[in-house]
Amino acid sequence: MANHYIPFANSASDWPLIGSFYSGAAGCRVTLQSVQKAGSKPLPQCRLWVDASVDGLHSPAVAAPEYKINRDYKAYIRQFDGYDRIADPQFQRAPDRATTAEFVKSVLDVAQAVPGSGWLSVPQLPYSAGNDRNRINRLLAETAWEWKSAARYREKLILPVILPEAGQTDKKMDRNPKVDLASACLESSGADGVWVVDSRLNDQDGMKDFENIRFRGLVSFHEELNSKIPNETVTVAGPYWGLNIILWARGLIKLPAIGLGKSYQYHIAGGRQNKGLSRVALSPLRRLAQWSPDLRKWLEDALRDLPKSDPAHIEFEKIHRGFESLRNEDFSRRQTARFYKEWLGKIEAVPPTSRALSLYQDFSAAYVLGKGLKPLPGPEKVKDPARIAKQLMVNCL
Repeated sequence: MANHYIPFANSASDWPLIGSFYSGAAGCRVTLQSVQKAGSKPLPQCRLWVDASVDGLHSPAVAAPEYKINRDYKAYIRQFDGYDRIADPQFQRAPDRATTAEFVKSVLDVAQAVPGSGWLSVPQLPYSAGNDRNRINRLLAETAWEWKSAARYREKLILPVILPEAGQTDKKMDRNPKVDLASACLESSGADGVWVVDSRLNDQDGMKDFENIRFRGLVSFHEELNSKIPNETVTVAGPYWGLNIILWARGLIKLPAIGLGKSYQYHIAGGRQNKGLSRVALSPLRRLAQWSPDLRKWLEDALRDLPKSDPAHIEFEKIHRGFESLRNEDFSRRQTARFYKEWLGKIEAVPPTSRALSLYQDFSAAYVLGKGLKPLPGPEKVKDPARIAKQLMVNCL
């Protein structure tokens, strides 16, 4: 039986990690842009969810000739009829059906031709803070249903609900119109599932408002959305580091979206990407830390402070033994992906009714351990070893 998660592969360099660690996943989300760029490289051997990354039209500058950032995305998105109109804020407020339908058909015709595709994303723009995109997203959803009927498409459509601005789910008065729009678009598109992600949320940032505002707001968003959509809807959230697992353990989503040893935050397509850093999964603490010589010294101090019989001592010792190799980003990604798979497997092995409590206990153990360790060194933004686990722990139940 397939496992209950969906890896998000952002490029062909992610695909080998799926084969190594996540071949039993319920499916894998790939971007159409990465598939086209990869050419003849073999695709992941699992059900593919193909996303055409039209959320990159979030910035109208994508359609402007003078816009220089991410030329690859600009070249990619131009293949779709009417892309520049869809990106135009004025058109978004008063879209016409013919242009929108032409764009949707152009996108979905290409996406469904990917070998092994089983799911397709309904073309949607990220949800703006106001209501400027309500009409365009409703029309994109409606014309996706028209395409599905005309093409006699029998596989699943997934509706993206991408929240691009911090705080969009913090207050009920802000959540309500987004929940209403998502449920309406789900119905009008005939989609089988909905994927929700806060693209501004890196749940390892450790910000003070996370546990009481941001995390709780997102939990409430999923609770309120679930009350308006059919029970059989496929529900997906993330990728995040831990909040996706919390939503799944609490039964608020069916599938957590997960990163592949590198990115545990969703980035809207077409933007400038920062260079990756080698990060180490500090498995006993349920968090990541940036590789540095100072982190090696911190590990050595932790090993001295912890009894050799402590399971955390054993895990830290494994990390310390291979620490030099983790300076290489490929090695660090594999180390993180391996840990994350084992972590998911541990929670998945628990009966569904006990998963939330089991995850609470898991984070609680990491929190207690972290409270007894020295602050993390060097470039680490969140130096309190226990902070990440604490923020996630209090939202498990």
